[in-house]
Amino acid sequence: MIKVNQTYLADVIDLTTGGDGIAKIDSYPVFVAGSVPGDQISFTLTKANKTYGFGKLNKIITPSPNRRVPECSSFSSCGGCSLMHLDYGAQLKYKSDFVHSNLVRIGGYGDGEFEYEPIIGADCEFFYRNKAQFPVGMQKGRAVCGFYAPKSHSITPCEKCYIQNENINKAVSLVMDYIRQENLSIYNEKSHKGIVRHIYARFGEENGDLMVCIVTNSAQKLPWVEKLVQKLLPLGLKSLVQNVNTKKTNVILGDKNIVLFGSDSINIRLDDLTFKVNPHSFFQVNTTQMKKLYSKALEYACVSKNDTVFDLYCGVGSISLYLAKKAKKVIGVEIVPQAIENAKENAALSGIENAEFYCGDCTEVVERLLSQGERANVAVVDPPRKGCDEKLLELLKTMNPEKIVYVSCNSATLARDVAIMRSFGYKMTKACAVDMFPQTSHVETVVLLQRQNT
Repeated sequence: MIKVNQTYLADVIDLTTGGDGIAKIDSYPVFVAGSVPGDQISFTLTKANKTYGFGKLNKIITPSPNRRVPECSSFSSCGGCSLMHLDYGAQLKYKSDFVHSNLVRIGGYGDGEFEYEPIIGADCEFFYRNKAQFPVGMQKGRAVCGFYAPKSHSITPCEKCYIQNENINKAVSLVMDYIRQENLSIYNEKSHKGIVRHIYARFGEENGDLMVCIVTNSAQKLPWVEKLVQKLLPLGLKSLVQNVNTKKTNVILGDKNIVLFGSDSINIRLDDLTFKVNPHSFFQVNTTQMKKLYSKALEYACVSKNDTVFDLYCGVGSISLYLAKKAKKVIGVEIVPQAIENAKENAALSGIENAEFYCGDCTEVVERLLSQGERANVAVVDPPRKGCDEKLLELLKTMNPEKIVYVSCNSATLARDVAIMRSFGYKMTKACAVDMFPQTSHVETVVLLQRQNT
């Protein structure tokens, strides 16, 4: 009998999608945070469902050979870097195995039916993020910033995050000094009073441009901003923005931006492409790995000057512009108006004239374009975590491109859609996982679907 509050000894054999260790009592799986495969542990069963349970780690009796001491002192309380206690090589194996398992188990593919390429790891596993979002709160009478602890809105203080760009860490620390020195009031979620809610920052590694955004609960101008600007200039400050969010919401950014210094955006360079990025823009957080991800997508697409490409869920046009350098024409579709505006601006900044962008629901826009006679022999899709709408997949079947390149941040919904596309006559021939987010359980995947002659 499995009993709650009972202590058990077990070997950890695997990881959950969130990075918790999986131990087994006989054949009953128990998820234990803080453990890694290869550990022998003592844990207390805290909750028991019908098919699985949860346990609290008491002691690591024999550590896994892949276990390491986390770099960050906030690791155990923050929850953002769920794999920092695991050697990076073991992190890559876990992510690669996880993606492969989904493609086989959910996608319905056998091992020999597609080429599964080695996962593309990161050259730098720390200090890689080009964007940060720090909630600000009060603890023991002092303003602090950091990250929310798992499943809570309790802030774990952290002004040096080991996966954020170091210039961002320095900038956030200077902003916190400014907030304390000027005694700015801190927003309280319950009372909806106070001024400062979040600190948001972006950094362009290739050109060194820094954007800092202070999110406030009021449009009242912040005091003595000139002092803060002078402190941030040596870090590459090009944009200091006050974003106003007066709503009772968990959404970080409001609709109104007040430029306090510089412009409302910065330019981020990627090889010979330039991307204009403002606080609301979606842009991949790991610039170096983004190049590798897009290069793999471009390799799979294998476009030529005779090809027309549909880039669906195109965001600010980052993949579109990579494709446009090789293709005859690229048509990008995205539902967020500001992203489409950015995409058009980015094309102009990079001197690209063979990319068109349409704003609207992908399914509706593609249906309209097809009715107008537009066709593409290559399609690229990069949907949100929920994957593609099945009607969109049916429209892709109608369009009948030779190749579909699917970029995904969720290999489970990717595998579901791959199975649907197989029933439509498209076979997955290649797949590759790309580690965009070292120290976390997240992973990107690129697959190539090719039309089968029937």
